[in-house]
Amino acid sequence: MITPQVTIARDATFTGPGLHSGRPSVVRFRPASINTGVRFVRVDLPGSPEIPVSTQTARSEQSEARRTVLAQGEAEVQTVEHVLATIAGLGIDNVIIEVDGPEPPEPTDGSARPFVELLLGAGLERQSAPKRFLKVTRPISLVEDGIEMLAVPHDGLRISFTIKYSNRVIGTQHACFDLTSDGTFVREIAPARTFALERDLEMLRARGLIKGGSLENAVVVQDDGILNREPLRFPDEFVRHKILDLLGDLFVLGVPLRAHVVSICSGHATNVRFAKKIAAEMSAATPKGVTVDTKTGSAVWDINAIQTIMPHRYPFLLVDRILELKERERVVGIKNVTINEPFFVGHFPGHPIMPAVLIIEAMAQVGGVLLLSTVDDPENKLVYFMGIDNARFRRPVLPGDQLRFELELVKIKSRSCKMHGKAFVDGQLVAEADLLSMIVDR
Repeated sequence: MITPQVTIARDATFTGPGLHSGRPSVVRFRPASINTGVRFVRVDLPGSPEIPVSTQTARSEQSEARRTVLAQGEAEVQTVEHVLATIAGLGIDNVIIEVDGPEPPEPTDGSARPFVELLLGAGLERQSAPKRFLKVTRPISLVEDGIEMLAVPHDGLRISFTIKYSNRVIGTQHACFDLTSDGTFVREIAPARTFALERDLEMLRARGLIKGGSLENAVVVQDDGILNREPLRFPDEFVRHKILDLLGDLFVLGVPLRAHVVSICSGHATNVRFAKKIAAEMSAATPKGVTVDTKTGSAVWDINAIQTIMPHRYPFLLVDRILELKERERVVGIKNVTINEPFFVGHFPGHPIMPAVLIIEAMAQVGGVLLLSTVDDPENKLVYFMGIDNARFRRPVLPGDQLRFELELVKIKSRSCKMHGKAFVDGQLVAEADLLSMIVDR
């Protein structure tokens, strides 16, 4: 499946006190270019040091059991689990997160919902490079002091979580969710609030934690009920919040995870240790042959990447590189024409000219990359011609020429589209046409 990377469309800012420090804090989310990843920036420190989200920067000591901490050199950022859960739940790949203190502000209700609303309000923007994943291909497990975690292969991200508390209000709860792009995270997980047992509050304060905690941003659980005026948002809100935390902690992998993760009674420190174990045993699935043009910022697809989306093969694959792809708008590709092309044997002996119909075919294949990049499972799709209009050929294309194709999407409706394409050699227009195509199942 070719899934594009995602960033936010514009800056978004959130203010409030930090949950544990109690300090006023401002976090600003900023759009980032493809392959940037997720990076925190401590703008309050000299030099504004960056802290990339990765298993290398994530701490997993037991002292961090109540929060997730990232550190790079002397700089660190704490309590990032709700921010990271939002990033993961919304499918955001590239974003810069500026923080003016040791931790981002705690959402006003103790859930991730305010962050979700903020970033959806800023808008999500698809980018021209394929999304990277870390895919679990064999079972991975972690067992520690009654805590059990397991990750097994799965086409997507599914989280199953079980909690067991002696407190009768919480008790034993279990939930399982497929955290896909259909809004499950936004509806079912993001609203679940942080919670704490009333009997643990003094211990947490003695450790210098929850200085910014209140009944507005956490559910406080007594032996026979909750202290909050607002009732529980879900009958199993407690385990849903544990799924929220786990989702954020797993994102210290730096890329979306593809697995079914099963957890029994894990917390932040264990979650991070498990993420580190997954990273040590698996490697991120980087799309082969996709690089970034440092001048334009566009993704460049070489022949390996093209062959992941296009079904054509020798002798009929007529595009060598994609230089630019703007989803549902524009694509630019090239075809290097050499004397070794099989059609030159007969077209024409002693006077080789690239057949005009193959120029149109090459143009259409470049357009096919644009069209197939808009659908899921392109490996199971084909692009059929429906029509070719207004074709014009300005000059012959000869061995040694490099064809540059530029196609604009004029109209797209369901699985059919119209594109206008132009072909150039050394900046000179050699051919153009309007192409009508449709996507069909193989």
